[in-house]
Amino acid sequence: MALVRILVDGYSLLHNWTELAPGRPRHSARAREELIYVLTRFRDATGTPITVFFDGAGAAPGTPPPEPEPAIEVLFSRTGQTADQLIERAAHRFGDHGEVLVVTDDIAERETVTGLGGQAASCANFIRMVESALTELQDELRDYNRAERNRFNRSHRRDLK
Repeated sequence: MALVRILVDGYSLLHNWTELAPGRPRHSARAREELIYVLTRFRDATGTPITVFFDGAGAAPGTPPPEPEPAIEVLFSRTGQTADQLIERAAHRFGDHGEVLVVTDDIAERETVTGLGGQAASCANFIRMVESALTELQDELRDYNRAERNRFNRSHRRDLK
């Protein structure tokens, strides 16, 4: 089965990715925004939809409403719920459509997801996966731009003759 969605425990990943929003509290809006920015770039590079779950009683005041079809879906648990519960429910629902990858450092959560037929990754492994994909994309863009620049220069020189 193909990977249909990546489900991310947002705060678990933020606590492990200290390079994002350095000096900011891990539960801050700025840290969440930086995480979403990087995950959006990763989603653009891979094409795999991503849902990020945060523990909390809903989004903080002033959080803009979700876009109709966001590149990254961001969900906050409600009072009496945890992000883990939402992740488990989503992993179960997406299971009929293909494999899901859950990113968390919660070992019990990873075991639950794999028991449901999904895949699980530690935050450290996922960070390496994201960084590798973004580096590869940057290299491809650099090579593409170099080739286009050379092609332009060759055609421009021909036009000058």
